[in-house]
Amino acid sequence: MNKRVLFAILGLLAVIAILAGVKFLQIKTMINQGKAFVPPAETVTTALVASDTWTTDLTAVGTLSAVQGVTVASELPGKVIRIAFESGTTVRKGDLLVRQDTSSEEAQLPGLLAQVKLARAELDRAARMVAEKIISQADYDRSVALHDQALSQLNTVRATIAKKTIRAPFAGRVGIRQVNLGQVLKEGDAIVTLQSLNPIHVDFSLPQQQLARLRTGQGMRLTCDALPGETFQGRISAITPLVDVDTRNVKLQATALNPGEKLRPGMFVSVAVGLSEQRPVRVIPATAVLYAPYSDSVFVVEQTKDRKGKQLRQQFVRLGEKRGDFVAVTAGLKGDETLVSTGVFKLRNGQGVVVDNRLAPRFSSAPRPENN
Repeated sequence: MNKRVLFAILGLLAVIAILAGVKFLQIKTMINQGKAFVPPAETVTTALVASDTWTTDLTAVGTLSAVQGVTVASELPGKVIRIAFESGTTVRKGDLLVRQDTSSEEAQLPGLLAQVKLARAELDRAARMVAEKIISQADYDRSVALHDQALSQLNTVRATIAKKTIRAPFAGRVGIRQVNLGQVLKEGDAIVTLQSLNPIHVDFSLPQQQLARLRTGQGMRLTCDALPGETFQGRISAITPLVDVDTRNVKLQATALNPGEKLRPGMFVSVAVGLSEQRPVRVIPATAVLYAPYSDSVFVVEQTKDRKGKQLRQQFVRLGEKRGDFVAVTAGLKGDETLVSTGVFKLRNGQGVVVDNRLAPRFSSAPRPENN
């Protein structure tokens, strides 16, 4: 009985040992296969590090304002009897906008004209009589005063009529009217906004360190997110003599051409003041950069050690100014490298790649998207 139990135990141990050996060999084979596994090469597009010469620009964010802009308002109280403009249209200097009721003032004109005519006749008669010493100088002076008083009253009524005939103070585009026919306006009530849009002012600030490089008449250009692909040219028209004590920035105002009146007061724009300085730069496509909080990097395409394929080397870089589809590299590249130009977020250091540039995008320093 003991021998049978012993043989059974020995047989069971032998089976377990055989199974463990087989499993060990399977696991070892899988490990070796994993070590020997090479992931398939990733297909990438590439671009060369390019050398270029860029004009140095000073950039800022600016706000547009009208060269001339005003809210036209009533100077005197009165009822609106005529509106001579349409909202959103352009008007010329002196065009009639609104006419208030002037019937009472116009009714006074004939009587005042008669008083002026009578005072003028009496003044002429007094002038002849004082020359012949028929009347005293005091009587003549009284006639002069009566004439001037009558003329003043006439001019006052005429000025009232002119103020109730509201005209455009300058050429420009009117906004949405804020009055209606028959409305009784009080002094200072708004009628409509009037803006002169071409040219247009842009107000912006630059650090005080750049003040020596700025001058009136210097060229600038501006772009706006609301008008993608369009650039507007202008020149610096004024530099404030004061520096902001809080920000240490100097405020500037430029005047830019605005054909078609596409730019409107109150819009935010990107301003670039062009300097006469030329500097060499190394530029790469902005899509070739893997942006990260700790440092930006690019993937350089190199030959493998066995010279049979290509692999990636992650290279950390320091970036400079961005212009269009390109960004300048200030440190990290020599200038003769080939970089992966798109899809860098899915790559890793040492990965094998296959270069296929048939679908590579075209990069431009002044891109104009067809669909935006």
